[in-house]
Amino acid sequence: MKLLVVGAGEMGRWVARTLHPVSERVALADTNPQAAMDAAEAVVDGRVVPLDTDESFDCVALAVPIPAVADAVAAYVENAADGAIVDVSGVMADPLAAMAEHAVGEYASFHPLFAPPRGPGRIAYVPGEAGPVVERVREQFAAVGNDVFETTAAEHDEAMAKVQTGAHTAVLAYALAAGDVDERFHTPVSEPLADLARTVTEGEPRVYADIREAFDGAEGVAAAADALATADRDGFAALFERAGDAVGVDSRVDGDGPPADE
Repeated sequence: MKLLVVGAGEMGRWVARTLHPVSERVALADTNPQAAMDAAEAVVDGRVVPLDTDESFDCVALAVPIPAVADAVAAYVENAADGAIVDVSGVMADPLAAMAEHAVGEYASFHPLFAPPRGPGRIAYVPGEAGPVVERVREQFAAVGNDVFETTAAEHDEAMAKVQTGAHTAVLAYALAAGDVDERFHTPVSEPLADLARTVTEGEPRVYADIREAFDGAEGVAAAADALATADRDGFAALFERAGDAVGVDSRVDGDGPPADE
């Protein structure tokens, strides 16, 4: 399989390394030529091609920022006219719509639900127009230990508003509100929250900003926090029970003892 990876950031490098065993000499392109060269050096037999290459490939994998993915589909679909074009951008409705409009061959959207250093993990997959090339990509992602599960663009994007935008907002808000806490005082609840805040803030702000702009979810977290902060005792108890129901836990507590998790 002759492969072009567009985007030489962390995710693009992961795609190139992961698919290298089932590919010929992997080609990489990026708006930053040095990033493309560094990525190519990190992949066995990797090579660099210009962004405007007219070379054809069996598969073009787009690992570009969310705001750029639809335009990238239109720009690179001709390079995969006889093969496949796939993306790993993290949003699915827009790139799949662009692929449906422009692609003449196979196409699909994959979303690794993890940062590359924390893989393997789960990968959401929507087969827009699957065939042998897309299947080879899916099989190779699974072969290195990932759980590749099929979904729909609507289901995926709706979930991302909750598990990405909502979760990121909640974690960052906790970090901003809590500030620097002496580790001796952390509880079984606050310590993992602080760890999650460190995980998030080790990343690139641009990536999280792209996610926030692509998916709703921040406003819902803000509204829920405000409701909890302003509720009277009975209202708080009702919200507490609703939260437990939402995650499948019976949150009703008998007696006046301290919470079990504290």
